[in-house]
Amino acid sequence: MIDFDSVTKRYPETGDVLRNVSFHLSRGEIAFLTGHSGAGKSTLMRLITVMERSSRGRVLLDGQDVGLAKEHQLPFIRRKMGVIYQDYKLLYDRTVFDNVALPLVIAGFGHLEVNRRVRAALDKVNLSGKEKKYPFALSGGEQQRVGIARAVVNKPPIIIADEPTGNLDPELSAEIMNLFSQFQQVGVTVLIASHDISLINQLNHRVLKLDHGQLITS
Repeated sequence: MIDFDSVTKRYPETGDVLRNVSFHLSRGEIAFLTGHSGAGKSTLMRLITVMERSSRGRVLLDGQDVGLAKEHQLPFIRRKMGVIYQDYKLLYDRTVFDNVALPLVIAGFGHLEVNRRVRAALDKVNLSGKEKKYPFALSGGEQQRVGIARAVVNKPPIIIADEPTGNLDPELSAEIMNLFSQFQQVGVTVLIASHDISLINQLNHRVLKLDHGQLITS
């Protein structure tokens, strides 16, 4: 589902941020991406979301070399993935319903289908009945679950999560990880960037560790 084939990313001002990185994540696999600050985690995730292109090597999503994609193809590629952020990136002047519905509205879904999918996504993350609330009225854990509902509402085969438990206590972190496990069970591939070594050690998932741009465990 996600393939890195000898990928290097170089910036003129800093040199190689990633060097000859290769790995494969299968459909329905969960993996953690970890490493010290500046190891290249954010760059790797930007290559997956095609916010950046590799300098050498290939990045493939579901068999498609995204480095060769034309600009007009990028929105369709990005619809294959849901992205979850540590700082939630919610629209605070919009309701929970509107936040979760946004990807569907952009994709052109009709009103009835938007309504059905949003309510199903909110039910999945245990936020039924909070559709009309605004994000500032929710706890941090609830806001993160709104972000997760938004990421999965269009049923993407890939979820990319950037420090999704970084602002949460251990109990809420466990709840979020349980949600990811549920998505895995229906065939979704999940890649989670995290500094939380204690959380990683509690869970029996593959770990991709970066050290100064090189993959040292896979």
